[in-house]
Amino acid sequence: MKPLRDLLDKQGEQFHKGGKLEKLYPLYEAGDTILYTPGEVTQADSHVRDGMDQKRMMITVALALQPCILMALYNTGLQASLAYQAMGAVAANTWQAWVAQLLGVSFMPSDVISCFVLGALYFVPIQVVTIAAGGLCEAVFAILRKHEISEGFLVTSTLFPLTLPPLIPLWQVAVGIIFGVVIGKEIFGGVGMNFLNPALTGRAFLYFAYPAQISGDAVWVAVDGYSQATILASFASPQLSVTYSWLDAFLGFVPGSMGETSALACLLGAGILILTKVGSWRIMAGVTVGMVGLAWLFNSLGSTTNPMFNVTPGWHFVIGGFAFGTIFMATDPVSAAMTTGGKWLYGILIGAMTVLIRVANPAYPEGIMLAILFGNVFAPIIDRVFVNRNIKRRQARYAER
Repeated sequence: MKPLRDLLDKQGEQFHKGGKLEKLYPLYEAGDTILYTPGEVTQADSHVRDGMDQKRMMITVALALQPCILMALYNTGLQASLAYQAMGAVAANTWQAWVAQLLGVSFMPSDVISCFVLGALYFVPIQVVTIAAGGLCEAVFAILRKHEISEGFLVTSTLFPLTLPPLIPLWQVAVGIIFGVVIGKEIFGGVGMNFLNPALTGRAFLYFAYPAQISGDAVWVAVDGYSQATILASFASPQLSVTYSWLDAFLGFVPGSMGETSALACLLGAGILILTKVGSWRIMAGVTVGMVGLAWLFNSLGSTTNPMFNVTPGWHFVIGGFAFGTIFMATDPVSAAMTTGGKWLYGILIGAMTVLIRVANPAYPEGIMLAILFGNVFAPIIDRVFVNRNIKRRQARYAER
């Protein structure tokens, strides 16, 4: 790899101070640090206590998301194949079906490879548009501020497509990620300064700006003209019955956002985050405790008019984006609470708010997205309370001596 290193160093002279491309240094630095670790070292005493820098942290999160990505590809293709079988030749009007036919896809739900290929035809374009539009915003702000391009967008550009339905128009994907990056992060100063999760900010913007393309039964199955209710919608409506088993929902073989359907895939990612200490197990546990507590309370109260009162904690965990949001969104180290006690309270608040939104507002059965954004807003206040509490306790302790 020495020739590549020499080539980068030679070209780098044009991007460093005094070079012809000095203003584009953030772009050069981003590519260089993806291939190699930074060559600079601190001149004075360093305060770093371990080797977990931002780059390693973001790469770890990206690796933890791989099970969800694989499940997004397979389940999207599976749901499309089931719809194609139900609709017959009518479904061949989609460009995905046309390309799939050229590639020899069988459209058989039992053909695993065909499901992956078909799912990729829906997921990959959304991923590419997300990286292109969001990455451009990141690069523009980095150049204007003369900052380095942060690796944080690596995670944002992976999380955002996983929260979207397969039929969302690509131009809305671009608008959503631009809103999330610019309004949710850059206007506050960039990575480390934002108090809202950028991916969720973009997703929330799309939900309220374009509800027809981000909600409803027709958008969750990757075939135009085909409609199938999600499990959450089935629970919320007295006229619908749940046709999937709990195991189907746990494994992820149900309609929904592309990367949020499989609780099992999310749990595999949680194991990676917890073992590497990148994700806070306290926040994950707090969200689960808050959800279980309020769900049990509603179960005990019961309701003859609102079926969501009777949804058990076990079902709440596997339906919608609860597992995905708990593991990958709520644990965002920038927008989440940072104190030990604050993480528990922050998590419990999100878990309880999720169930409250799902049950109290059946017209909007999914609640984890708004609950996390609500928790993001209160995270600094929660941390401040616990910090002041610790300060007072220490002052009292030393006053006695």
